[in-house]
Amino acid sequence: MFLNTLLSELTWYPTLFDSPLNAVRSVAIWLTLALVIAYTVCLFALKSDKRKRFLTLSAPILIAYACVLCALFLILSFCEDGIQPILFIPLLTLLCTIAGSAVVLLFKRSKGVYILLAITVGCAFVASLICMGVHFASGNAAEINWLANEDVQSVWLYVTSGLSVLVLLAIALFFGKGDKRSFDSKSITYAAICIAMSFALSFMRIVRLPQGGSITPASLLPLMVYAYMFGVKKGVFAGFVYGVLQAFQDPAVLHPAQFLLDYPVAFAWIGLAGLFSQIKTLDKYPQLQFAIGGITAGLGRFMMHFLSGTFAFGVFAPEGTPAALYSFLYQAGYVLPDLAIAVAVGIALFSSKAFVKETRKFHTPLKKEV
Repeated sequence: MFLNTLLSELTWYPTLFDSPLNAVRSVAIWLTLALVIAYTVCLFALKSDKRKRFLTLSAPILIAYACVLCALFLILSFCEDGIQPILFIPLLTLLCTIAGSAVVLLFKRSKGVYILLAITVGCAFVASLICMGVHFASGNAAEINWLANEDVQSVWLYVTSGLSVLVLLAIALFFGKGDKRSFDSKSITYAAICIAMSFALSFMRIVRLPQGGSITPASLLPLMVYAYMFGVKKGVFAGFVYGVLQAFQDPAVLHPAQFLLDYPVAFAWIGLAGLFSQIKTLDKYPQLQFAIGGITAGLGRFMMHFLSGTFAFGVFAPEGTPAALYSFLYQAGYVLPDLAIAVAVGIALFSSKAFVKETRKFHTPLKKEV
């Protein structure tokens, strides 16, 4: 009964044209997929210096495209759904700042320019976080989501979010201790590209569930590939940044600890997709390296959403259904299919020797076999 009710409320987006927002989203889904395919073909067709030049020029273009697309969706969402101005204005400013920075990098690249743009984007990002904190500290966040404060199990949220952060950091530090590559211009550029691609693809919802959560065309794949290329620690950082952006894209926040579990911490776990990328005994099976890491990362994300759903949104469980069971079934309804799509597409990519060769250029030396 519960599954039937849930399935009856699913929204299929690729062919939905019942509002300006959904019409733009449907067109954008097919356009973005076409661009991703064209980008991938060009990446493999070009060789040596031409490929390097293509990556250099395409990185800011991809970032600008993702930001423009996100800004368009944000404006339409603001007009149709009434996103709070204190969230809308800072995020729109942040997206415009990132897009403008990408355009600048098309014409001028130097250490000074990088520093100036990093400071500008950083200030916009911090301002956005401050505005989010002010909004969700106002005491109205629960009411916006049709809940009362007593419906939220604050103690358990604080405990589980704190433990989750500690476990994630411990895993990242332990498995990333052999990573000698610090954040440089190349790793930052690739992080920006992958975050932008994941963020753009996350708007291309194939299906959206009624209380939030959606199935997308492999939106997590760019982040997973980044973690495979640059290691766990950088992957966790990129996932954390992506998670914060997700909180602006589709905000369902009613508690600080719930915000951590559902957004930055949940997606930071995607950085664990790089856990097995340097296991020497699996070098001949890159598809397996990626698949095991990707599944581990996806299950970590699932656990964060499960905890949040149990202790923050358990009141939505149908009468007679335990909150934990409701949360498990609800999160499984979109997290697992979304994960399956990303892993399946990733396995196909890692079946290409050329793709594997490119990703392994960024690997740090292996210290031991497993």
